[in-house]
Amino acid sequence: MNLLLEIGTEELPAHSMPGLLKDLKDKAAKSFAELRLNYDELKTLGTPRRLALIAKNLSERQEDVKTESKGPSEKIAYDEQGNLTKAAIGFARGKKIAPENLIKKDGYVYAVVEEKGQDTRELLPELLKKLISDISLPNSMRWADYSFRFLRPLRFLTALYGKEVIPFEVAGVKSGRVSRGHRFLSEGDFEIDAAENYEQRCEENFVIVNQEKRKEIIRRQIEEVAAEKGGVAEITEDLLEEVLYLVEYPTALCGSFDEKYLRLPPEAVITPMRDHQRYFPVKTKEGKLMPLFITVRNGGKDFIDTVRHGNERVLKARLEDAEFFFNEDRKKSLAEHRDKLKTVVYQEGLGNVYEKTERLIKLAEKIAAALCADERTTKNALRAAMLSKADLVTGMVTEFTELQGIMGREYALLDGEDEKVALAIDEHYKPRFAEDNEPTTREGRILSLADKIDAIVGTFSRGKIPTGSQDPFGLRRQALGLVKMLIEAKENVSLRALTDTSMDLYGITDAAAREKMQKDVAEFIRLRLKNVFEKENIRYDAADAALADVDNPYGVYLRAKAVAEFVKKETAEKIIQSFVRVGNIAGKSEGCDIDENAFVVDAERSLYGAYKKAAAEFAVLGELTEETCGKAIEIFAELSSPIDNFFDKVMVMDKDENLRRNRLALLKSIDTLLCNVADFSKIVF
Repeated sequence: MNLLLEIGTEELPAHSMPGLLKDLKDKAAKSFAELRLNYDELKTLGTPRRLALIAKNLSERQEDVKTESKGPSEKIAYDEQGNLTKAAIGFARGKKIAPENLIKKDGYVYAVVEEKGQDTRELLPELLKKLISDISLPNSMRWADYSFRFLRPLRFLTALYGKEVIPFEVAGVKSGRVSRGHRFLSEGDFEIDAAENYEQRCEENFVIVNQEKRKEIIRRQIEEVAAEKGGVAEITEDLLEEVLYLVEYPTALCGSFDEKYLRLPPEAVITPMRDHQRYFPVKTKEGKLMPLFITVRNGGKDFIDTVRHGNERVLKARLEDAEFFFNEDRKKSLAEHRDKLKTVVYQEGLGNVYEKTERLIKLAEKIAAALCADERTTKNALRAAMLSKADLVTGMVTEFTELQGIMGREYALLDGEDEKVALAIDEHYKPRFAEDNEPTTREGRILSLADKIDAIVGTFSRGKIPTGSQDPFGLRRQALGLVKMLIEAKENVSLRALTDTSMDLYGITDAAAREKMQKDVAEFIRLRLKNVFEKENIRYDAADAALADVDNPYGVYLRAKAVAEFVKKETAEKIIQSFVRVGNIAGKSEGCDIDENAFVVDAERSLYGAYKKAAAEFAVLGELTEETCGKAIEIFAELSSPIDNFFDKVMVMDKDENLRRNRLALLKSIDTLLCNVADFSKIVF
């Protein structure tokens, strides 16, 4: 039989719904497993006013279970007369069986306990009650005089096993077979005769309870309405998901606005429409914004014109605000807005935003030089750095904060700034979210890197390193964006050098504080690189081997991929074992000063010659690239045989101090050379 649990509430926050549904399903699966209850399928359904769990063909009884527990040895369990000892009797009592029922096996006594499964109906009341109380909530509330907490007040509970009601009570609400239909379209409460008819009965009462079905209805309706108007709706998945959990019975409709607002930058129209009103913009097939929008109402087609008119009025007010702010902003150039940044605090103890832009200019200059950027690119990057935050004090961005960077780009273009300067102002915030693109221009990358390093070093200097889930300044996102940007653009940059420059600009002079900052930044970047490697399925040990030094994130990425490819070879294990032997002993060396005249055994002379050859060939490769990383490991692989021969023929820890020191220096030099690519001791076979 099917099990149905429906938790009826006041309207739940749309952004919380996916997490609530997943958690309910996960906890139900865990509970059923612990109680030995089998089922064919488990799914969760949800609308703004309900969370529902359905378990198809849930078994009517628990599975019987037979456990065999090992007790004391026979020598301890029985005395010389063959009688059970206190140890055996105590073991039997602990397992709740009669002592005479203990069995002997393999020199020990065992307790065999058979547990008969209970009827599922007997288990469900407490199980369902616990499921409701155990759901993980982003926040919670109490109501009336109940101590029970939930995201929103509970209003009804439906619990059916087949056709039978499962009785229990939570916060004064008793379970039953009564659910509630759409607030306006239905006649109110309705009964569900059997769990398998739940979705059908809901739909009969104007509630599309299956969110996947509801999502496809919404998507199809939006696309059809847009097509009727000769346009294409711009449907973003995040907005679609939000709208999905705002309606129970969706009906899409199209509204319009005055064409004069199309004179505004497209984002200035789309942002109030999409982010503030949850409307879907409509564009031509060529991508040009049309004076139309699509919204989704929670209801049918009755009085649709009234609903359309209401939405048009609300949007008009928003667009009038946008037009006013735009016109006011344009009374000054973007550069003229910049001086007002002196009144805006960046972070407590880190000065104002104007001072931040001054730091960005100097950082951008340093980064441009490190990337060997040409004169024009450098000039554009510095100009973009100067203007990068000026739009934060414009009326448009003050009202619509989502437009930061975007309005800076638009105002810069209207001021006649170079297009690359304008794009960099926008791109330096990228990636703004997980799926966002990286900067496409070199100027944008330079400024983005400067902004992110400044944010990380500045915030770390205040002791605000993200811990646990706390990251109020979004530093993890910024660091991950930094790493992905450098990898995608194939840019080699020394983060240590940039961190040094940033510390100089913040006036951090204490040597111990500077060294701690370098370690903290390196560890923070290392964790972000690990995330990237995991998503690209680079084996963990190859990643760990390359992550010993994270100064150049792109280089780390190349080395991790090269090591991961190398370990696939049949000869890799033997070669890496040779490298590891070197590393294990090299740590005892006090330096790398080698006296080749002090060698007395052919094996050490041979290894020294192989080392010099490998070092020379590696030096010729220069800065490692996608092509040369693998070549570097091939060069090192040639050292394997001389290394093995050396350890077979030479006593490294010789009693003669000079011989011992010289041999350790040779191994240390080889290990240092190998570590230019990876710490091969991290590889696991």
